[in-house]
Amino acid sequence: MFTLSRTTLRLLAIAPVAVLIAVACEHSPTSSEIANAQLKTITVTPNPTLQIGATQSFVAVGKDANGNVVAITPTWSIVAGGGAINSSSGLFTAGLTAGTFTSTVKATSGSISGFATVIVTAPGVLATITVTPNPGGAITNATIQYTAVGKDATGAVVPITPAPTWSVVAGGGAINGASGLFTAGNTPGTFTNTVKASSGGISGFATAIVTAAPLPIPIGSDSTYGIIAGSTVTCTTAGSILANVAVFPGSTTTGFPPCTISGTFHLADAVADTAQQDLTTLYDALVALPCNTVVTPADLSGRTLTPGVYCAASSMAVTSVVTLDGGGDPNARFVFQIGSTLTTGTSANIALINGAQAKNVWWQVGSSATLGTSTTFRGNIVALTSITLVDNATMLGRALARNGAVTLGTGNTITLP
Repeated sequence: MFTLSRTTLRLLAIAPVAVLIAVACEHSPTSSEIANAQLKTITVTPNPTLQIGATQSFVAVGKDANGNVVAITPTWSIVAGGGAINSSSGLFTAGLTAGTFTSTVKATSGSISGFATVIVTAPGVLATITVTPNPGGAITNATIQYTAVGKDATGAVVPITPAPTWSVVAGGGAINGASGLFTAGNTPGTFTNTVKASSGGISGFATAIVTAAPLPIPIGSDSTYGIIAGSTVTCTTAGSILANVAVFPGSTTTGFPPCTISGTFHLADAVADTAQQDLTTLYDALVALPCNTVVTPADLSGRTLTPGVYCAASSMAVTSVVTLDGGGDPNARFVFQIGSTLTTGTSANIALINGAQAKNVWWQVGSSATLGTSTTFRGNIVALTSITLVDNATMLGRALARNGAVTLGTGNTITLP
């Protein structure tokens, strides 16, 4: 019988492994070869607008078929004019000729290439259009006025010639093609970059945010009243109320004349009773609105506020100026929910800008409100207890007190909004 030695058996066992190792070692691909084998696309950014002679660094990102990033070291070149580029770093220098150079910057790795476009402009030539507001906001069926500002490649403002043409490209409403007045549609939502202003080959975009119209404030019969009081109305001298006045369940007024009203007194009659009932409904509706912003600290002075519901658990003050910005929406609504007192300082001012209107400003006060000397107040005070106007304080709005008195000093004026 033929017998192999132990040494021979070991050699036979090792031989196949050695062969496999030898075959595997015949060619080991480099990391560059592996990367190039995986590379499917190259994306070049940015696609800039540059002034003549300006520079821009370009970046190339390689990806495989699944969108995974692949490391590359591209070679850069220019294929359609517009300037020159460093073949290794991707630093581009714009040439002396203005124009749009489509897909001129080329980044190549192996057989794969990516491209970018360059717009070269001369100083003073329109390069960009900026559209504002961005975003713009309006309730359904309301309007937003958009504007366009042109700039050259240096950032200097230049005329937009010809005048921009406006369009809506992503829904949300309609726009006047000449004026840029946008009318929100019926569907709430955020419509990103939907407003477009174009002049020649340059365009700018802005977003429109359309919100559902809030439920109306139930003012009822109280719309005709400058003052409603629960107990009494008093006026020292030279006061003027350009509206109706109601007292219920109280029945008295003091100081008329010399103070005057342009409307009618309703004192403890059925009309005044209805006014107080409507006032209770109004007060409760304001309290029930969900708070959007807790005011901290509770002095509003020095702030510019956008539409919404603002609340303070206890007191709120305006010692100098607070500005309410309607954002171009004449229906913009501001509600202030105040747990206890509202006070204003001497010469305090409730300023309204960009379409905000006093008739849409509501101050719900959990106890009493006091307007300081020479305050210029805009909005409707709806107080649980009492309202006091110190000398020369004026209101464009209403002073509506459920349970207590409305007290005027000297030279006060209340005008319906």
